[in-house]
Amino acid sequence: MTAIKDSVALVTGGSRGLGKALVEELFARGAAKVYATARDPRSVTHPDAVPLALEVTDPASVQAAAAQAPDVTLLVNNAGVSLGATSFLDSAVGDIRAEFETNFFGPLLVTRAFAPVIERNGGGHLLNVHSVLSWIGLAGSYSATKAALWSQTNTLRLELRPRGIEVTGLHVGYVDTDMAAHVDAPKSAPGDVAALALDGVESGAFEVLADDVSRQVKAGLSGDLAAMYPQLAA
Repeated sequence: MTAIKDSVALVTGGSRGLGKALVEELFARGAAKVYATARDPRSVTHPDAVPLALEVTDPASVQAAAAQAPDVTLLVNNAGVSLGATSFLDSAVGDIRAEFETNFFGPLLVTRAFAPVIERNGGGHLLNVHSVLSWIGLAGSYSATKAALWSQTNTLRLELRPRGIEVTGLHVGYVDTDMAAHVDAPKSAPGDVAALALDGVESGAFEVLADDVSRQVKAGLSGDLAAMYPQLAA
C-alpha cells in the first residue's frame, strides 16, 4: 500500500480534465508536492502545483522532466489523445501512429525515466490511466492503444514490484472532460474518478474499475464474443 500523505507526485497531462482532478485530489489527501505536466506549463492553474513542461512522445523532454523532478515517489501516467482514428481500414495511418506514440509509447518513456527516480527515493507507486476501451474494440486505434497500455501495465506490475514500486491500472468509461464533450452518454465526474483512483493507490489495488460500464465489460471478457459484439450474432 502507498501513502499519499507526504508523497511527491507527478501527473502527466495535469492541467485539465481528469489530470487536473487528480492533482486536486492528491493535494486534498496531503501530498507534499505535485508536479503537473503539460506541453505548455503556463496552462497549469492549480496554485500549489509545480508546473512542468513535458511532451511525453519526446525522449529529450521526458529525460529533462525526470531531471527536474528527482524527488517523485508517485507517478500518474494520465496524458492521452484521441484523434478520431476509428477505422483501421480508412483512418489515416499517421493518426493511428500518433495515438500509439502518445497513449502507449508516451507512458512507457515516462515510466522508464521515472522508475529509477522512484526506486532511489525508497519506492512508491505507478498509476496508469486506461479506459473501458482497453477491453472492447469500439473506437479503432484508440481502443487498441488502451489495450496495449493495459498489457504494458500488467507486465510493468511484475517488473517493478521487486524494485519497490506498486502498479495500479485505472479503467473508466466516459469522463466529463473536453475529450468526451461530443459524447451524448452518461459521464463520470472527474473528481469522482480521481478519488476512486487514489483510493486504489492507497489500498494497493491492482486495478480500479471506476464505473458500472467498466465493471460490466471486464466481467464480459470471460463470455462469448457475440455477447460483447452483438453485430457478430446477426
